[in-house]
Amino acid sequence: MTSYTVSELLSKDIKLVEVSVKGWVRTFRANRFLALNDGSSLQNIQCVIDFKNTEDAVLKRLTTGAAVHIKGDLVASQGKGQAVEINVNSIDVLGDSDPETYPIQPKKHSFEFLRENAHLRTRTNTFSAIMRLRSALSFAVHKYFNENGFYYMHAPIITGSDAEGAGEMFKVSKLNAKNPPLDENGAIDYSKDFFGKETNLTVSGQLEAETYAMSLGKVYTFGPTFRAENSNTSRHLSEFWMIEPEIAFLDLAGNMDLAEDFMKYVLNYILKNNREDLEFLENRLIAEDKSKPEAERNTMGLIEKLHFVIENNFKRVSYTEAIDILKNSKPNKKKKFKYPITEWGIDLQSEHERFLVEKHFKCPVIIFDYPANIKAFYMRLNDDGKTVRAMDILFPGIGEMIGGSQREERLEVLQQRMAELHIDEKELWWYLDLRKYGTAVHSGFGLGFERLVMFVTGMSNIRDVIPFPRTPQNAEF
Repeated sequence: MTSYTVSELLSKDIKLVEVSVKGWVRTFRANRFLALNDGSSLQNIQCVIDFKNTEDAVLKRLTTGAAVHIKGDLVASQGKGQAVEINVNSIDVLGDSDPETYPIQPKKHSFEFLRENAHLRTRTNTFSAIMRLRSALSFAVHKYFNENGFYYMHAPIITGSDAEGAGEMFKVSKLNAKNPPLDENGAIDYSKDFFGKETNLTVSGQLEAETYAMSLGKVYTFGPTFRAENSNTSRHLSEFWMIEPEIAFLDLAGNMDLAEDFMKYVLNYILKNNREDLEFLENRLIAEDKSKPEAERNTMGLIEKLHFVIENNFKRVSYTEAIDILKNSKPNKKKKFKYPITEWGIDLQSEHERFLVEKHFKCPVIIFDYPANIKAFYMRLNDDGKTVRAMDILFPGIGEMIGGSQREERLEVLQQRMAELHIDEKELWWYLDLRKYGTAVHSGFGLGFERLVMFVTGMSNIRDVIPFPRTPQNAEF
């Protein structure tokens, strides 16, 4: 007897054959109709039980959440809503399920409640759809880079450098927290620690990826990164995944081309391969919007947003031009922005980015040549001495999606930037070596994977697009 997934049974033309399927009970009604789901699809398959020939002890165990193995005949459905169903010949309950305590009942649950039960929340349609899309996006990322000649690099999770210069890092230490060794100045003596120096969990694999790009040409990292920022918002996580390609002999213009092509590829992949999950999540958003004030509703449908990115050329505009547009915009003049645009040099907020994308240009936007004083030390300084070859890609509904730059390849300029920002050359001697031995123009960008998953699924809280969110005061599961 052939075993199938629910998805296979519903999608293939298999009729009047005996099949075997395993999954979890979603609902069981009238001691006869069992809805079975195994995670392979949003859809359940209906299993029709002959309760007269089924033991009462078995029927009592067929509660929501129970795992079962069903054997039966796949036949054309007698009812509405499904093309096929299974006439059950035998059913085995594989484990216990307590209907009194099982938290995921066939009703609507709040996202907050489901976060508290993150180990079971993928048993709901919403979260099974989200996680299937997350998996598909991950595959599409690797597929794109593989097809375009990139090498996958595993950047270290434990690092002695701070790529962002923010200092908000988790320490990695084996020292006695209550009585650490001290040096002659009374500071903690990290030379006595496990690695012989102060180490942290990485905030980015970029610097290490640059070293590989300068020998392998085109590489990318895709792994976990960490921030110790004490921020409890819907857009922050303490542990998240980053996609970071680094490419030798590529300037800023080429970097923009790559990022645009990459984004269109992965979104196209999702549209072609995950339509069912997208349509389900779009309908969820439509229903959710009905209960919101008109001003808070989504201006685009979920699938419409994906097409908006794929079918439009990304508009490229300098930071200086963007500031002029925003400064003279109606929302700014009428003081509708929460953060008014007053002068050149300020960092743009999400409301400004979304205005440029959704109202002014009406297409995805790439802003480039940002002020040096609001960007990282490794970005190439322009000839004007005040801007760097940085870029941010802006999407509808979410604002910044990608941040990148042409990297500073000139040793003296990089050393000067590091000195200005009080970054110790001794800590990054190996990074400086790249500028001594075979230096060349090179570029890269970073994409927070959860930000991408939020965009594709329409979820408004980043904690709902990662399996087990890590946030301040929360490391459950």
